[in-house]
Amino acid sequence: MRTVEETVQARLILSPHRSVRLRVVLSYLPEDPLAVRMAFPAEFSLDEDAEGPDAGDIVWVFGRRLLSAGLELPSGAGDVHVRPALGRRTMVELRAPEGTALLQFDSGDLRRFLWRSRLLVPEGEEHLHLDADRALAQLLG
Repeated sequence: MRTVEETVQARLILSPHRSVRLRVVLSYLPEDPLAVRMAFPAEFSLDEDAEGPDAGDIVWVFGRRLLSAGLELPSGAGDVHVRPALGRRTMVELRAPEGTALLQFDSGDLRRFLWRSRLLVPEGEEHLHLDADRALAQLLG
């Protein structure tokens, strides 16, 4: 089954007057139809154990509907919050025990990614792509 993967630029907000640009890989897997993934280079991790030459990308997994809703209205509870910002931007806030990361994306990049994901699995049809046995095996695995 195909996947959707898109590399976009984001800004990691360090302070009100300082940010750094970073590459973020967005991915959508039809076999996990309710989720999207955001992968960040390990050097941007707040977890000191995740850094180093052998460290892979840091991957956050959260609801596709959360990302979609956050383009229009502040959305989210728990570790991931998404909200629209001025100038066709979208803010994604990721909360972990090590700290909080605030990222700014171009809303058009996120909309294009979501549109491509919906070509594979339309919203409302996610249940047709769920494999309950595989999901249970992953949970118990």
